[in-house]
Amino acid sequence: MTKLNILVVEDDKLAQKVMSGHLRAHNVDLAGDKKTALAKLANGHYDICFFDLMLGPKDDYSGLKLIPVAVSKGFYCVVMSGSDSDEIINKAYGLGCKDFYSKGNEESNVEAVIRKYFQSRTGTAGADVFSSRFVTSDPATRAVVSEALKYAPSELPILILGPSGSGKTSLAKIIHDYSGREGSFVAINCSAYTEDLLEAELFGHKKGAFTGAGETRKGRLLEAHKGTLFLDEIGTMSLNMQMKLLKAIEERSFYPLGSDKPEHSEFRIISATLENIQQLISQGKMRLDLFQRIHGFTIDLSPLSRRKDDIFPLLTHFTAGTKRLAFSPDAKAYIQNYTWPGNVRELKRFSELLVSGSEGRIDLEAVKQHLTASDPAAPAGKLSGGDAYRHALANGLERTLDRVAYEIIQRSMTENGGKKTGTLSDLKISTRFLYATLNKFGAVAARKDKQPQGDEQ
Repeated sequence: MTKLNILVVEDDKLAQKVMSGHLRAHNVDLAGDKKTALAKLANGHYDICFFDLMLGPKDDYSGLKLIPVAVSKGFYCVVMSGSDSDEIINKAYGLGCKDFYSKGNEESNVEAVIRKYFQSRTGTAGADVFSSRFVTSDPATRAVVSEALKYAPSELPILILGPSGSGKTSLAKIIHDYSGREGSFVAINCSAYTEDLLEAELFGHKKGAFTGAGETRKGRLLEAHKGTLFLDEIGTMSLNMQMKLLKAIEERSFYPLGSDKPEHSEFRIISATLENIQQLISQGKMRLDLFQRIHGFTIDLSPLSRRKDDIFPLLTHFTAGTKRLAFSPDAKAYIQNYTWPGNVRELKRFSELLVSGSEGRIDLEAVKQHLTASDPAAPAGKLSGGDAYRHALANGLERTLDRVAYEIIQRSMTENGGKKTGTLSDLKISTRFLYATLNKFGAVAARKDKQPQGDEQ
C-alpha cells in the first residue's frame, strides 16, 4: 500500500494515540491546537487531514476554521468529532470536508476514509472502465454502473440483477477493484451446489465433519476477510441456508462444519440473480430479512438485445490483440439483428469461434453457421417426429431428451419475455434443472473446474 502523509488535528492525547495506531501504516503528523495546525497546514503537504472541531474544553469549534485552509491546498479533509449538531455537520460539509464521522468507531471509519481517498485519486467510473473493462455505450447502463462505483469504497451491500450472461460477475469484480479493500474477491455460484455442499463451501469444515471430509478446509466467508464475497444466483439458495447466511452477515462470525469454535470475517457482500426478487419474496422463496441485508444498492443490467450499439464494440474488445476480423454488410446486419439470448457471454463465445477460424473476412454463411451451432433451439434445428428419432439413434436417447427439454425451455422463455421465473413456474421445474439444461447447450457457460464461473463481460 502507498504510504500517505496524514495530519491529525486532535487536542486529546489519548485520541491522538488511538488515531496514530489506526494510521500506523502511514506518515502521521499531529497537532493539538488551532495555531499548531495552521502552521503545519501552511508548511506541509498532506494527502488527508483528520479534524476534531473542539480543540480545547472552552473552544468554540475552532476546527471549522481549519477546513477551508486545508481545502484551498487540495487536501482531502475529514471531520471526526463528538458533535452531532445538524448545524455543525452542515457547516463542515459546506466548508469542503469530504466526510463527517462521530467519534467512537475510529478503526472502521479510518479504513473507509483511506479507501475513499484512493478511489478519489483514480476517479470513479472513468472512461477506461467503459472502454476496457465493462464495454458499453448505453447511457442507462453507464449511469447505473457509475452510480454503483460511487458506493464501491463503502460497506454497503450491492445487488446486481440481470439476465444470464449480461456481465454481473464482471461488474462485481470491478466494484471490488474500485473499493480499495485489501482482501480478495471471492465468488461462488450458489446454484451449482446442493444445500449441504453450499454450507461446507461457505463456512468451511473440519476434517471428518462429514463423509468425504478428509481434510480441514477454509470456507469462502473466511477467504473473503477484508475483501468481497460475491454470491451469484443467490435466488436459488434454500431458506435454511438463507437463515444461516443472514446470521453470518449480521454477526460477522460463523461456525465451520464440525467445529465448536467460531470464525470471524469482515467481508463485504455483493450478490446477483437473474430472478425476480420481489416474486421470490412473495412466493416465500426468499427471506425478506435477507433481502434487506443484501440490497443496499441495486443494479439492473439490460440484456444485449436492448444494447444493440454495444455489439460491435464488444466484438472489437474481445478480439483485441488477436486476429482482426472484417464482416460483410449482410453479416453485420444479421449480427446486429440477432437477439443474443446468451447476452455478452454468447457474444464472447461467438468471437472466439470466429478468431479460431481460418477466414479473416466473415460472410453471412459463417455467421449463421456459428450462431445456429450455439443455439440448438433455432427453428431450423428443432427436433420433432422422425428428426427426434434419428437424432436419438445418432446421439443417444439421453442427449435427445436433453435437447427436447432445452427447446421446450427456450419456447417457454420466449413466451415469458425472456424471464426464467415464468418458465420455472409454467413448466414446474427446479432452478437447478433449468440451469443444468441450459449449460448442456452452451446457453449458460459451464466452468470445467470446481468453482462455477459467473457472467462474463
